[in-house]
Amino acid sequence: MFKLLTRGFWDGIARVILRNKIVILTLVLLATIFFSYQWKNMRFTYTEANLLPDDHPINLVYNDFLDKFGEEGNLIVLGVKDSSLFTVDNLNAWNKLSDNLKNFNEVTSVISIKDLQKLKKNTEKQEFELKPFIADKIASTAEIDTLKHQLFSQYPFYDNFLFNSNTQTVRTAIYIKKDIVNTPARKAFVFDHLQPEIDAFEANTSLDVRVSGMPYVRTLNAQNIIDEIGKFIGLALAVTSLIFFFFFRSFRATFISMLVVCIGVMWTFGIIGLLNYEITVLTALIPPLIIVIGIPNCIFLINKYQHEVKLHGNKVKSLQRVITKIGNATLMTNVTTASGFATFILTESQLLKEFGIVASLSILAIFMLCLLIIPIIYTFLPHPKDRHLEHLNKRWIGGFVDWMERMVKHKRITIYITSLILLVASIIGIYQIRISGSLIEDMSKEAQFFKDIRFFEKEFNGIMPVEILVDTKRKKGVMKLSTLKRMNELEDVINEIPELSRPVSIVSLVKYSKQAYYNDNPKYYQLPTSQERSFILSYVKNSSSNVELLQNFVDSTGQYARITTFMKDIGTDRMERIEETLQEKIHKVFPKERYKVTITGKALVFQKGTKYLVKNLAISLSLAILLISLFMAYMFRSFRMIIISLVPNILPLVITAGLMGVVGVPIKPSTILVFSIAFGISVDDTIHFLAKYRQELQSNHWKIRKSVYGALKETGVSMFYTSIVLFFGFSVFTVSDFGGTVALGALVSATLLFAMLSNLLLLPSLLLSLERNIANKEVLRKPAINIIPDDEDDDENLQQKDTL
Repeated sequence: MFKLLTRGFWDGIARVILRNKIVILTLVLLATIFFSYQWKNMRFTYTEANLLPDDHPINLVYNDFLDKFGEEGNLIVLGVKDSSLFTVDNLNAWNKLSDNLKNFNEVTSVISIKDLQKLKKNTEKQEFELKPFIADKIASTAEIDTLKHQLFSQYPFYDNFLFNSNTQTVRTAIYIKKDIVNTPARKAFVFDHLQPEIDAFEANTSLDVRVSGMPYVRTLNAQNIIDEIGKFIGLALAVTSLIFFFFFRSFRATFISMLVVCIGVMWTFGIIGLLNYEITVLTALIPPLIIVIGIPNCIFLINKYQHEVKLHGNKVKSLQRVITKIGNATLMTNVTTASGFATFILTESQLLKEFGIVASLSILAIFMLCLLIIPIIYTFLPHPKDRHLEHLNKRWIGGFVDWMERMVKHKRITIYITSLILLVASIIGIYQIRISGSLIEDMSKEAQFFKDIRFFEKEFNGIMPVEILVDTKRKKGVMKLSTLKRMNELEDVINEIPELSRPVSIVSLVKYSKQAYYNDNPKYYQLPTSQERSFILSYVKNSSSNVELLQNFVDSTGQYARITTFMKDIGTDRMERIEETLQEKIHKVFPKERYKVTITGKALVFQKGTKYLVKNLAISLSLAILLISLFMAYMFRSFRMIIISLVPNILPLVITAGLMGVVGVPIKPSTILVFSIAFGISVDDTIHFLAKYRQELQSNHWKIRKSVYGALKETGVSMFYTSIVLFFGFSVFTVSDFGGTVALGALVSATLLFAMLSNLLLLPSLLLSLERNIANKEVLRKPAINIIPDDEDDDENLQQKDTL
């Protein structure tokens, strides 16, 4: 009964599609216009990917810090390492560059050599005053020599902040407004104001200016993502169309397929706009993914149409069979693929949720477009010519299928041993996988801004901010000498860690105040003693200059202080060790009953987010396996068949994970997607094979060997075609400038190749070896869904006029 209902349902779908061609094409056109209109809501992300849920403790701590001190990633730095900078003309040009940048509305302040101020003691007023290092312009070489002596020898307060006294590298700090850091205005400032000013300076002086800082890096990185979307879509279309044409040798079929996937891409962008989602490094991958996943749908549909036309020459009957037979099977495989992506919706990461929603909806949309557009277009076209059907008799494809059959017949032990060796080797490789919490590892290694990051890491120990928030639990508790001494002890530990830059805090200002009190003697750059505290701090309290220098490092109540340092790009393991070292010192120095000290900052949040994603990887993959297992249980009504079907799909995932460990590809946000994506796609081959296997069993009166070989011959060609398209389609991502995208493309391609071989060799071998336990009428009860309907002609004897 269910079988008849299912067949009747798809017969009804076929009639509706073929009898309402103009209406359906009009609806598709209107839907495409609607989705195109939603493009106006698309926007590119201007923030780093927050991989943690909003209510995660790490996020709560970070947001608490932002509430007290505002956005901490608003610093852009310019650097020059060239002795010719210290000439009259070049140094004046460097200072003029800083003055020009101050004129832009997006900038709150610029601190350059010209802006450096010396604290001077005013005994009469009992306060500190600020005196500039450079009064106006540099007029002589003698002035430069004096300036260099003061900077590099006399004032340690500024060392490693605006210059490196060892290498004499100089930099300028540009603080942009905090309220534009995560808006399009940041991009406009970088490209329309900052970059032209730097280019003009370099042209006038022939000096090489290095530029970095999180706002700048994020802007250029986001632009690279935008640029790559078009590149990926173009390459995916080019590669898949070439492969498609190679298989079918038909410009007509190739054009139709490209038309369908292009509309699918338009719908994908429309879905992103309709849901008001940002285009992130993950959602940017979906449009080319839709091309790669949509082409196999086209292959199945067009291949079946041409096969039917060659078989009986009736175009109407052929198109109806395409919908009733391949439509049902393609729906099942697209649902399983979408399920693999949809598991990300169940994670608590907003980034992954959005990716899962858009990807799963887009996959179902491309299925619907293929099912509607391809049969309808072919109703308007003449019969395929003989040359368009020649690919159905390709000898080399037959040779490939014969090789698989020989392997399954005579080399099953070899297949099992090879699989076991790969499994053991992969498990060993898995133990070598490392987790990467790097903010910049996926960025283009060839991009100038990445080279500049490395430059500043070498000269100033990094650009990624790490913040330590000190809560003294009472107002004005920061300025107590005991608090300053505790902060100083913690800063001493930070100074001993080579991956961290010299910290900046209120402690630095108080030390500088003591040095100024003792007439700029560098040996007094230290915290005051308890005897000195009262009269030195009285000078500090009377001075507005100190507030101007470090007003961002103590809140308005005096209860909270921040210690800011910058971290190099390091691995997750090393970052965790550094965190443990700092926490150990914090617990030792700051009593819990009197202080609350927390470590935060973008680098730490991203690292914690990566670890969180690793946990979610296991959850999402387990959910994908469970969901697809339940789906297959409903289709096949056999627990044993579920186990048999999972083995050839899980093995490629294990092999890929082992490969990652061996070649040194870390687990990170980009590579985490590999497993769920690959599993959702590779299980499609299993569904096709098992569905055909069941049909062969029933046709061959439960003769197992004949049924296995029949299913292998019938499905092997289509599985090979689609696997080749998917392999080369995902390989498109390897031309990316982003390391993570390259790894994603290579790993998914490799996994799908392993999955094809596993489904064509290991799966039939298991069916043959376990034939008594698997293939019997009790185990293989009547399916809930007949994926590939039987070849029955009685319901297809429709009149052409009625159908069309």
